[in-house]
Amino acid sequence: MKQSQLFSKTSKKISEEETSKNAHFLLRGGFIDKSSAGVYTLLPLGLKVLEKINKVIREEMNAIGGEELLLPALIQKKYWEKADRWAVDIIFKTSVCANNQNKKDFEYGLGWTHEEVITAIATKFINSYKDLPKSVYQIQTKFRAEARPQAGLLRGREFLMKDLYSFHESQEDMSKYYEKVIIAYKKIFKRLKLKALVTEAGGGAFTKEYTHEFQVLNPGGEDTIFYCPKCGFSQNHEIFEPEAHKKCSAEVKSAKAIEIGNIFKLGTKFSEAFGLSFLNKKGEKKPVVMASYGIGPTRVMATIVEEFNDKYGIIWPETIAPFAVHLIELKSKHNKKVKKAAEALYKKIKSMGVEILYDDREMSVGEKLNDADLIGIPNRIIISEKTLAAEKIEFKKRDSKKSILISEKKILDSLKKSNFLKS
Repeated sequence: MKQSQLFSKTSKKISEEETSKNAHFLLRGGFIDKSSAGVYTLLPLGLKVLEKINKVIREEMNAIGGEELLLPALIQKKYWEKADRWAVDIIFKTSVCANNQNKKDFEYGLGWTHEEVITAIATKFINSYKDLPKSVYQIQTKFRAEARPQAGLLRGREFLMKDLYSFHESQEDMSKYYEKVIIAYKKIFKRLKLKALVTEAGGGAFTKEYTHEFQVLNPGGEDTIFYCPKCGFSQNHEIFEPEAHKKCSAEVKSAKAIEIGNIFKLGTKFSEAFGLSFLNKKGEKKPVVMASYGIGPTRVMATIVEEFNDKYGIIWPETIAPFAVHLIELKSKHNKKVKKAAEALYKKIKSMGVEILYDDREMSVGEKLNDADLIGIPNRIIISEKTLAAEKIEFKKRDSKKSILISEKKILDSLKKSNFLKS
């Protein structure tokens, strides 16, 4: 794509209220736009990144038998009441009654989670032990009435969530799948270049049992966790018990962290509330055992920015960068050959199926290079009078301070061997 055709543009300044790194760089880089407190638009550049994160998530959820669906965001009051969660203070509730109709028909809460709805649906399809186990997931917008949304995409009122729900005939079977999901989550975060610690935590409004969070150590986080750098022990500060660390003699440390995923053993809380039961092999009626598993893709995106940046801008990991290559044309007023060479290389790379952003804008050298650092595409190619004179191309990795002059053939051969080609 040509950069002159991008819908969004970079900006030098944003509101002083945006103090987090992810908000600062994503807003300035033209990845997101702030509509109101805790509510953001994903602009084309940001959506490209998000879709790549979702692709990784989908692949790993499908690999463990998850079936994708899409649940409603508008959930009627009766569902929340069955699980005794209509009164929680984070639900956005409707208050408009259309055309003087019965008010009860217009009492809804926007989905902040979906245990109620998916359990009600499951009653229509799960009746026997032969129908179990099952697991379904969605990637959908969630709404939470956060009193103080903050830190850009890390805590908002509207955000994207991947939620997986599993249904089992026993606690034992559920626990086996629970462990399988932990492994899948580790694969997801590894592919996204995030080092996530599996951290014990409280259940909040979901369950009385301990749950597990996936926490990334980062000073921009709002959670404090206690962890052992040697044996993998990790607990949220809300439940931390020093005596629980018995695996090794290493010292437990505390640090700020960002929660990017969480999983919950729900047991029969929701199945009993909605009458979700099955007949076992003996013909006995039993409640279905459930668990839920969440990952916040927009929060993951923000966390990656918090992790991978320098003072100039974002440094996207290659797996999720909006483009694989940033081609920058540094032409002078007296040399039309630069533009011609840049256009030709752009067409060659694009024809290979490589995702490329071509900066063809009429701007100064400094502005172009500053924007390239801010946007953070991992591989940069520069065409200029200098490179043409040397019959070479300037190549630079975003995370490197040095650039090198190499031949066009070597650039093209390297791209052919890379994983940047569209699948």
